[in-house]
Amino acid sequence: MNGSFRKVVFFVLIISVAVAGYQYMIKPANRHLDEAKERVQLKLDKLEEFEKASAAAEGLTKQLEQLREAVTFFESKLPPTSEIHKVLEQVTVIAQKQGLKPKTIRTLNKKNNSGYIEQPLKMGLIGDFNSFYSFLLELEKLPRIMKIRELSLDKEDKNEGRIEAEFIVSIFFQNKTG
Repeated sequence: MNGSFRKVVFFVLIISVAVAGYQYMIKPANRHLDEAKERVQLKLDKLEEFEKASAAAEGLTKQLEQLREAVTFFESKLPPTSEIHKVLEQVTVIAQKQGLKPKTIRTLNKKNNSGYIEQPLKMGLIGDFNSFYSFLLELEKLPRIMKIRELSLDKEDKNEGRIEAEFIVSIFFQNKTG
């Protein structure tokens, strides 16, 4: 029995060392490993968020650049305010070139907006319809931003094909203060 008792004690001792090793070494190491895995997963999630935000920021940067190009393009179409007489001269020359007779040309109150100034001109022209149509086509080809509004065409009773046109053409200029 002496030998078998030693074997049992030795067996119990080995089992208790294994249990103690598991309790005091392996279990805390596994807990520490799980916590480290959680921290790594949180960092990976944040990294994924940052990558998405970075991609969105790149998209916004591209959109911002496109908007800057569009603003630059439209600003190039807006002459400085000091050139209003040149634009008015161009409009008058186009009307005369098309054989239209100016009835009235009158400047209206300018509208000061942020970034641009709108100068409306009330115009009255007399001539044939085809000439007026050609006048509108030529206005459209001018390298600046213009808008025609409040257009009214009246047919002359005496002459067939001749019209009297009344309209407001708005010419847009840069606003250096806006």
